[in-house]
Amino acid sequence: MLIGILQTGHAPDPVQEHHGDFKEMFARLLDGHGFSFQHWDVVDGDFPASVTDADGWLVTGSKHGAYEDHAFIPPLEDFIRACYADGRPMVGVCFGHQIIAQAMGGKVEKYDGGWAVGHQDYSYNGTNLSLNAWHQDQVVDLPPDACVIGSNDFCANAALVYGNRIYTIQPHPELRNPIIEDYLKVRGSDPTYPRDLINRAQDLVDAPTADLQIAADMAAFFKGTFMPEVTS
Repeated sequence: MLIGILQTGHAPDPVQEHHGDFKEMFARLLDGHGFSFQHWDVVDGDFPASVTDADGWLVTGSKHGAYEDHAFIPPLEDFIRACYADGRPMVGVCFGHQIIAQAMGGKVEKYDGGWAVGHQDYSYNGTNLSLNAWHQDQVVDLPPDACVIGSNDFCANAALVYGNRIYTIQPHPELRNPIIEDYLKVRGSDPTYPRDLINRAQDLVDAPTADLQIAADMAAFFKGTFMPEVTS
């Protein structure tokens, strides 16, 4: 099964030096599930010719906001809607989670409650687990076809499914602890991020996260065997 990775941004250069870009991070995350991968840098204007160019699609994270004025966003939204209409499975992570919601009729905005950085706990698909996150933007209004399968007190719409066609998640299963540690080295002194959140993330940088469970769920979704437990 060929998974098309739509890169909507790039990891910082110091992170790429150690871990590769998002396409490599996701290929490693999903290793062992029988997939092959091809990527398109949609953030740079490189788009697939058709939704039929891959068997399933994955939309990555980005430093950009889904509501911002960037040339790649309108054609990406068109592609998302075309993929949904075609019925090929699509997965979105962080910005991918947000841009899919926006394309499908939901609303994304800069959350007035601030940032989530590093280790976070979630109620997800009938269980409790921890994942790394890095975001301020959130899906605040659900699209008509979306159902919640993951949330916490900070992020009510942290994981969504749209029937058997789209699965999206706000936190970053691809940013495993060594990668988050390097993100903290790159961004930790940036005054954009509250010092207490950076300190907390650094303290928890070795805490266990459920990256492999989410990878298994993503793989099951691509293969049509994922069983979501909808909460709303």
